[in-house]
This record gives sequence, structure tokens and C-alpha cells, in this order.
Amino acid sequence: MPHDEHHFSGNETVRDVVIGLADGLTVPFALAAGISGALASSHVVITAGLAEIAAGSIAMGLGGYLAARGDAEHYGHELEREEREIVEVPDRESDEITALFREYGVTPEESAPVLAALRRDPKAWRDFMMKFELGLEEPDPKRALRSAGTIAASYIGGGMVPLVPYMVVADIREGLWISCGVTLMALGIFGAVKGHFTGVPKFRSGWQTMLVGGLAAGVAYGLAKAIA
Repeated sequence: MPHDEHHFSGNETVRDVVIGLADGLTVPFALAAGISGALASSHVVITAGLAEIAAGSIAMGLGGYLAARGDAEHYGHELEREEREIVEVPDRESDEITALFREYGVTPEESAPVLAALRRDPKAWRDFMMKFELGLEEPDPKRALRSAGTIAASYIGGGMVPLVPYMVVADIREGLWISCGVTLMALGIFGAVKGHFTGVPKFRSGWQTMLVGGLAAGVAYGLAKAIA
């Protein structure tokens, strides 16, 4: 029988799209629903929604940029430390490798040839410690800007979905119902696609995503109606 393994197959760009779309579909949707519950003007919903999308995309994009820069700086710092320790305290670093293999049931005698080979190549030794001791992969130097742009663009794309019905329908109630239908459908599709990449059953991922977005919009609408 063929062996079929399911792992997360999306790269970092896919993860950024997921982050941007998840918030972009949910937050403006809840905001539009809340305003619809308190006011009777589609113009206000559109204006407030566009302002939120602008602010949210900037905040999310900046957050992605800072996170990627932080990862790169952390990697660089740990890389310098490992290079220094390999030169200054090689025996301690060797003991760390032996202990690392022991955690997987490999005896010191069995790991000795691997350790000897690594000690002959400081660069390979450093890379081994970075990956298997610290669990760090070398980040793409261009990732910070790319991540910021991808998250921001995804947020804008997702945020426009619940607002478009208010732009094409004059009646705010009708716009609300159409917005709910369109956005919940988009959330379901988004959740199913996300499930495809994460290995979660598509149907379950889809309805869970719809439930979260619908709950957020319902609470916002209910609170607005109660306060107005």
C-alpha cells in the first residue's frame, strides 16, 4: 500500500496570506454589522469600514514586518553565539550534541562518528547546532518587506468583501443581509482552503471559520442594537 503523509505544504507566503485574510474577513465584517445595528446609513458603514481596513492593513503589515525582522535579528545573534562557542568551548558544544542524540536513544558510542565528522567542519557543526539544538532556520533577508506587503494586501482584499454589498445596495438592511451571506461564504471557502494546507478536514475547518466570523459579527450587531 502506498504511504501517504499529510504535512503543512504552504510556505511562508501562504501563512502570511492566511494571517491577513483571517483578520481582514472577520474584523471589518464585525464592524460593518455593528454599525448597521446602530445606524441607518450605508455611507457611514462604508466610511468607517474603509478607515478600519486602512488602519488594520497598516497595523497588520507593520506587525508582520517587525516579526520577520525580529526573527532575522534573533537568528543572527544565535548564529554569532554558536560560532563563538564552537571556537571557545568546543568540548561543551560536543557534550550538547551527545546529549541531544541521547534524547533519541542514541548512545555516546553510536553518536561519536557523527560528532567527529562535525568537529572537522565548523560550518556544518554550527549549522547542525542552529537547526537541531535551537530549532532555527536561516530566514530570507527579503522576508520582512514581503511579509508586510502580503499581509497588508490580504487584509485589504478580505476586508473589502463585507463592504462591497453596502456600496452596491442603497438599503442598509438589505446590504447587511447580503454582506452576511457573501462574507460567510467567503469565510467558509477560506476555512476550507486553510484546512487543505494544514491537514485539517476541509468541511470542519470551513464551518469553524464561518462560526468564528459569524459569532463576531452577531455579537457586534447585538451590542450595537442594545446600546443604540
